[in-house]
Amino acid sequence: MTEFADNVILVTGASSGIGAATAKAFAKQGASLSLVGRDRCRLAEVAEECANNGAKGVLQVIADVEKEKDLDRIVRETTDKFDKIHILINSAGYAKFSLVKDLSVNEIDSIFKVNVRAILYLIKLSLPYLEKTKGNVINISSTASSIYALTSAVVYSTTKAACDHLTKAAAYELATTGVRVNSVNPAVVETNMCEYAGFSEEQTQNYFETNKKMHPLGQRNIKLEEVVDAILFLASDRARMITGTCMRVDGGCGLAGQ
Repeated sequence: MTEFADNVILVTGASSGIGAATAKAFAKQGASLSLVGRDRCRLAEVAEECANNGAKGVLQVIADVEKEKDLDRIVRETTDKFDKIHILINSAGYAKFSLVKDLSVNEIDSIFKVNVRAILYLIKLSLPYLEKTKGNVINISSTASSIYALTSAVVYSTTKAACDHLTKAAAYELATTGVRVNSVNPAVVETNMCEYAGFSEEQTQNYFETNKKMHPLGQRNIKLEEVVDAILFLASDRARMITGTCMRVDGGCGLAGQ
């Protein structure tokens, strides 16, 4: 398939997890990729794999989406190299598990900056290019936004709810420009987000094992490729009349009375 062969895809959080898997999938379609991440070594590995598997061009942008100056630089470096942006994938995310009584203002601010502010500001910065290409935006949200509340994750859940509403509001506002905005909302995917959230190896394994029971369809956690399939569909022309949608990839966990 070469559906995205002439497209420039900007992917945040591209050094691991859903972002990395998404970048690799677009590479196989011959897209040009601007890959954003904080981990230089991991990002280089993803970029090399993308280059070896069909990407037309690959740019690595070492940046922290929590920082406003880095957000400006992400779009500037992408357009300096490729001149265009067809698809923006906001995959960078931050989870920190704390009880309400233990939260700090800095922790709250950091999670909101990554999971909400960065998404909105990158859409703003990319918009002139997306309007020219009639492109689209895909935000990576979560079933934690509306289906269930995560223990000790009130800030994370709140930011994902904000992401969903941001998706809908931006989609409504930008519809007349031809720019589509959607989100993909996975349930539990076995990525390294727990590692970044400070879980021990034992805690991570317990978390994944416990949550397998939450997904009626298959009694297992969601696979990366299943999330990527939803992203590729929403990014494609097959979804040309879909905007403002928060697409669950949840194995049916939202069906039990919610």
